[in-house]
Amino acid sequence: MLKSKLRYFLFHLIVGGFGILLLYPVIWLLISSFKVSEDIFVTVGSLIPSPFTFDNYTQGWEGFGGNSFGVFIKNTLIFVIFMLIGHLISCSLIAFGFARLKFFGRGFWFAIMIASLMLPYEVVMIPQYVIFSKLGWLNSLAPLVVPAYFGHPFFIFLLVQFIRTIPRELDEAAIIDGCSTFGVYRRIILPLITPALATTAIFTFYWTWDNLLGPVLYLNSPNKYTVSMALNMFLSNDSVSNWGAMFAMSIVTLIPVFGIFFLFQRYVVEGISTSGIKG
Repeated sequence: MLKSKLRYFLFHLIVGGFGILLLYPVIWLLISSFKVSEDIFVTVGSLIPSPFTFDNYTQGWEGFGGNSFGVFIKNTLIFVIFMLIGHLISCSLIAFGFARLKFFGRGFWFAIMIASLMLPYEVVMIPQYVIFSKLGWLNSLAPLVVPAYFGHPFFIFLLVQFIRTIPRELDEAAIIDGCSTFGVYRRIILPLITPALATTAIFTFYWTWDNLLGPVLYLNSPNKYTVSMALNMFLSNDSVSNWGAMFAMSIVTLIPVFGIFFLFQRYVVEGISTSGIKG
């Protein structure tokens, strides 16, 4: 009994130590947001702000270009919502087709889709920019949002694997009862793949919330900037960077990220683990 308790204590002590080590950058970021900007990198080893100030949060929330930081959060939320809707609808439909429908070249097109996962974004960045420029979509969310309504290879693969774990007998029973193919998708498949859809939504939120390259390419007006672009604007090559304000707003933007993770982490684990049961 004593040996078991000692092993239990040592295990949690080691895991807790690694946890603190991994969280140290976030802790340092949080504490530095209450320091005067000039002292942040002077007192790197000290975790106690002296003096303690809230001015960084006030200055950071004021934003720039006549737009408060709330405007950038609102823009990002709109961006996230459209991306969520696009990925959930398109990826679930395409995954249902690959997992349940039989059509000519299904294996070939599925292999092409999987191969596209290995294609770096930098390869398609310039052709996409040229296309969207000719369509007149620059300085709008359209170039960032519209591709989401044509599916995402990673999420399609995730959902295909999940749908394959659902017995086909459920589909056949629904068809016997008079369900159409779309009815099977809507009434049978969608309710049963909720964990995988939740995983898709959570990852979409994370990847969209901190997306910098896409908005930098297509958005030019400050009133349309996202939070990642706004944070980058606090840095300057010509004058003194406002590190305090940037750290303060970084903490503000981390709040929804941590909140989503702690609320829905069960769905992330369940969606990913179940999707890998069956190939």
